[in-house]
Amino acid sequence: MQDDKNVIFRTALGKVLQELRKTNKNKSLNKLALEYDINKGSLSKLERGVYDCRLSTAWKLAEANGVKFSEFAQLLEKNLGEKFTFIDL
Repeated sequence: MQDDKNVIFRTALGKVLQELRKTNKNKSLNKLALEYDINKGSLSKLERGVYDCRLSTAWKLAEANGVKFSEFAQLLEKNLGEKFTFIDL
């Protein structure tokens, strides 16, 4: 069950990252990676939901896409839906 939640989270994160990149800065994956010293392969994997993301990387990507991390987190929460949790209570 936890693996399913990780996949859901990574997929939502990737979707938010891709939408931000295309909407706010309208930059190619390659250009964003070069300008902000982010590995292009890793960025591609993050956007496809294949790769897990460190908090510091998510923060850097939010800033690179012109949004505060708090805004990024809100977009992610909205994308995941109100009922998403990692921990079942």
